[in-house]
Amino acid sequence: MNVDLIMSKVDHTLLSQTATEAEIKQLCDEAIEFKTSSVCVPPSFVGFCKKYLNGKIAVCTVIGFPNGYNTMDIKVAETAKAIADGADEIDMVINIGDVKSGRFDKVLDEIKQIKVVCQNKILKVIIETCLLTLEEKSKMCEIVTLSGADYIKTSTGFAGGGATFDDIELFSKCVGKNVKIKAAGGIKSFEDAEHFISLGADRLGTSRLVSILKNKPAEIY
Repeated sequence: MNVDLIMSKVDHTLLSQTATEAEIKQLCDEAIEFKTSSVCVPPSFVGFCKKYLNGKIAVCTVIGFPNGYNTMDIKVAETAKAIADGADEIDMVINIGDVKSGRFDKVLDEIKQIKVVCQNKILKVIIETCLLTLEEKSKMCEIVTLSGADYIKTSTGFAGGGATFDDIELFSKCVGKNVKIKAAGGIKSFEDAEHFISLGADRLGTSRLVSILKNKPAEIY
C-alpha cells in the first residue's frame, strides 16, 4: 500500500498531559509535511492549531478524555466550545460505566446530543475496546450506528490497551454502512497500519508513523 495513502488516513496525535505549544506546533508542521488527515490535540490547543494551520489540515480534538465519565452536560458544553474554537472533528469518549451498567439508552442519548452540537463536523465515538467484553463491543457497534455518529473508534490509548486487529474485524462486521472505523493506540509500524486499513479502518490515530518517517523515537499514544 502506498505510504502517501496511509498517511492520508492518519490523525497525527499528541495528547500527552505535558504537551507544550512548541510540541503542538511541531505536530502541525509534521502534519503539513506528511499530508495527514488531521492533527488530534487537546481542547486547549484547538484555537492555536486552527490559526496556525490556516485550513491546510483539519483540527481534531477530544471530549470527555480520557475516562469518559464527565456528565453529559459537561461533554456537550466542551464540544460546543471546541467547535467555537475551530475544531473540525470531535473524538468523544463514552461513559464506560454506563455501558457496564447496561444503560445503553443513556449512552445513545449522549452521543446524539453531542452530534447535534457538532452540526456538520465529524464525530468519532471512542468506546475503549480494551475495557469491554465482546458482547459490549458488539452492542456499542449497534449504538454508534443508531446515533448518527460518523466513526466508531477503538481507544484513547490511555486505558492500558489500544487497537487490535480482532476489534477492527468485529467493527467491520457489526457497524452500519453509515459508520466508518478509526483504529487508535499502539499502531507501531506501517505494516500494522496497512493491515488495519485492509480490515476496514478508514482512520488511524497515531504519532508513530510520522516518527518512523522522520527516523526518530515516537511519542507514546
